[in-house]
Amino acid sequence: MSQHLLIIEDDSRLAAMVAEYLEQNAFKVGHAPTGQIGLDLLSKPLAASAAYDLVILDLMLPDMDGLEVCRRIRALNGPQAGTPVLMLTAKGDPMDRVIGLEIGADDYLPKPFEPRELLARIRAILRRGSADPAKPGAQKNLHFGSLEIDRNARTVSVAGHSCELTSYQFDLLLAMAERAGRVLTRDQIMEAVRGRELEAFDRSIDVHMGRIRAAIEADVKNPRRILTVRGVGYVFARQQD
Repeated sequence: MSQHLLIIEDDSRLAAMVAEYLEQNAFKVGHAPTGQIGLDLLSKPLAASAAYDLVILDLMLPDMDGLEVCRRIRALNGPQAGTPVLMLTAKGDPMDRVIGLEIGADDYLPKPFEPRELLARIRAILRRGSADPAKPGAQKNLHFGSLEIDRNARTVSVAGHSCELTSYQFDLLLAMAERAGRVLTRDQIMEAVRGRELEAFDRSIDVHMGRIRAAIEADVKNPRRILTVRGVGYVFARQQD
């Protein structure tokens, strides 16, 4: 079955070109010219088959900016709130990318972009969101004190309370948890989850780690689960409360 993508982009010519390219690569593609129309399509699918698997979201929209649209997607009721978001940002504006990641975008792509790179990133995000039952140990949940990571359901909870993470953040946490006790560099963490190459001076891992800590730590200023190793990277604590 073809996966269903939604492009929220006010440039109808660009949206049509991107949609044509993605449809040639076996995707179904919908288009919304404004943020509000996009939110309406996401929140009220006509049928389960019409639900979207990923959103391609432009930062600059006529009615509201992409950051606000992303915030509202994450605030939707039901499974639509977890829809992966690939944000299109202005080239050379890293702050927009950092803010986008902080509010829940799964990845970003600066404009102008190569369609092949867009396709690769879409496939990587969707691949990360698909459980692989053939993977050794994929059926076994991970427990670290009160923290539970459910591989199949792709959920995280602390003392029975659900933690809100994006698809990418879940994969980062899972990759570290599977390597508990090992100090990992940022390069090793990104390689573990695959999906995209590390960019020079890329702060995305640090941003995501901050979001993950906010979800799973009792005290973000004094983390006990994900520890920073200065000058190296991060380590996921093997022993936790």
